[in-house]
Amino acid sequence: MLAMGRALMAEPKFLMMDEPTAGLAPKLVEEVFGFIVRLREFGLTFLIVEEKVEHVLKISHRAYILQNGRIVFEGRSEEVRNSGAILKAYTGSGIKSKEGRRE
Repeated sequence: MLAMGRALMAEPKFLMMDEPTAGLAPKLVEEVFGFIVRLREFGLTFLIVEEKVEHVLKISHRAYILQNGRIVFEGRSEEVRNSGAILKAYTGSGIKSKEGRRE
C-alpha cells in the first residue's frame, strides 16, 4: 500500500500494478480494489497483474490471459467472468455461480 501511495504522488495517468494484494488480509484486499475503483473515477488507467482473478475481473473492463508468455485470450472482462470454461482452462479456477458452485 505504501508503494501505491508513492506511485500516486507523481500524479500518473497510467499505473501498472503487479499483484497489489499479495500477502494482504481479505479485508485489505477489498479495500485495495475499492481504492482502485475510486481512482479510476478520476481518470486513472490501470494495468493489473493479479492472481485473485475473481476480484480483478469485477473491477476491470478488459482481460488478457497469458499462457507461456503468449496472449491466449483477449476480451471484455465480462466475457471471462461469464465463461467458467475459460477461467478453468487458464487459471485453474472458475467463477462461482449464483448457487455457490464453481463453473
